[in-house]
Amino acid sequence: MGGMDKGLIELAGRPMIEYVIDVLSPQVDELLINANRSQSRYLAYGFPVFEDAVTGFAGPLAGIAAAIDHAASDMILTVPCDGPWLPADLAVRLEQRLLKEDADICIAHDGNRKQPVFGLFHRRVVTSINNFLEAGDRKLQLWLSTQKFAVEDFSDHPNAFINVNTPKEKARVEEILRSP
Repeated sequence: MGGMDKGLIELAGRPMIEYVIDVLSPQVDELLINANRSQSRYLAYGFPVFEDAVTGFAGPLAGIAAAIDHAASDMILTVPCDGPWLPADLAVRLEQRLLKEDADICIAHDGNRKQPVFGLFHRRVVTSINNFLEAGDRKLQLWLSTQKFAVEDFSDHPNAFINVNTPKEKARVEEILRSP
């Protein structure tokens, strides 16, 4: 999106981060924001803000590791900042599946493919993540392939994992948000 901080880009008149905050706040005990730039703007929302420990914008896996380091809870729910339609039951469903399958990780599936940045991670996985990052690897999917993880089906929420990566996607999502 032109090098702009996606969480602060307006979508139908509101910064994208606000959609995420509205849906996640009732689902979690503690909401944290991982941002590698524009921290002062994110702090205005009243939640702790932290950057990745790994420099150079190492991707979602570095953000997950940083979240684990900053969270008080043993379980960390992660979502990107550009998903305006998160399910209101995201956390509970991921946790139920994780416990049922006795896993340390549970990721969402949209009915077509896995959505690994929408996930629940136990803090036990942080050493594995850090070792993976220290070896120079960055891909979340590659790291996940080395882990036992559960998958929760969210095909009942067809728009839940639409994110905004291009101006065309932004226009499409805004059209849906504005429709009655």
